[in-house]
Amino acid sequence: MTRRYDQIIVVDIECTCWERHTPPGQENEIIEIGLCRLVPQTGERFGKRSILVKPERSTVSPFCTQLTTLTQEQVDGGISFTAACAVLEREYKTRQRVWASYGDYDRQQFERQCAARGIPYPFGPSHLNIKTLVTVFRSMRHDLGMAQALQAMELPLEGTHHRGDDDAWNAALILARLVLEKHEGS
Repeated sequence: MTRRYDQIIVVDIECTCWERHTPPGQENEIIEIGLCRLVPQTGERFGKRSILVKPERSTVSPFCTQLTTLTQEQVDGGISFTAACAVLEREYKTRQRVWASYGDYDRQQFERQCAARGIPYPFGPSHLNIKTLVTVFRSMRHDLGMAQALQAMELPLEGTHHRGDDDAWNAALILARLVLEKHEGS
């Protein structure tokens, strides 16, 4: 399989969640996949998208709606997790391209959910953890959340925090700044 380095696919997921404990018989599962394409050579972001995913083993709690703005009715209109993974592979070539997320949660959740459903993992092996890159490139002593990183880098938080498409867009902005700073420093 030929690797493609023309774009980095920045991903942010939202999952079912509860204020305290996961209710019996339910589990955290992906309800939104936010995407943004990033051209690493220029820092251009484009193709911001939200894919709503209908949960199979849980429901959207009031806490989850408060955090993400997503309702049960909205995600019930989404596609299956299997179909969403197929979209990633077909439309974004995620097995061939580098992909990135802010932290490891997104990667780990995809791995868990794919294994639990017996679905092939839709990504290749090249994952960039933007949170770690911020910490290393900025010589920080500890990781920052995405909103904190934007603030520390004097970048605007655009859209609604904890919506997949907006968070992917913002994470791509952070990655673009880091990449461009490294290009300029070379």
